[in-house]
Amino acid sequence: MTAVVLLAMLPFTWFGMIVAISFIETPLKFRAPGMTHALGVGIGRLVFKVLNLVEAAMAVAILGAWTQRQDLVGVPAGICLALAIVALALQAVVLRPVMGRRTRALSETALTESGSTAVKAKVATLTHIAYISAEVVKAVALPVAGILVVMAVAA
Repeated sequence: MTAVVLLAMLPFTWFGMIVAISFIETPLKFRAPGMTHALGVGIGRLVFKVLNLVEAAMAVAILGAWTQRQDLVGVPAGICLALAIVALALQAVVLRPVMGRRTRALSETALTESGSTAVKAKVATLTHIAYISAEVVKAVALPVAGILVVMAVAA
């Protein structure tokens, strides 16, 4: 029964975290009064590191539940879950570390110089665009997977 609950609940929980943090909190943070770009980027590095750790724990729980109730995860749901997990792995192992090195260097520069570099840092890199694209993949794949699993449970 636990596997059923996890397979039905976790894709939606994970989806909600992505929407709340990546698509609501992050853009709004930079509009807060007194928020500097360097501070916002520093907060973002911390938040996304923790988010990726929580997402990884959810992915492990989903994989564990999936092994217990393979009958609930058909091919379309499996593809969606796999897409979300691969997107997370890409973000955590490849993209976030590259972005972290860049933003750390820019934050340090912004604290020691006039701030002109911090303004230039607002331009998104290809790595940043790839990270956002992976967030979009997860934001589409997870609710679809969740709906398909719930439909399989109801059947």
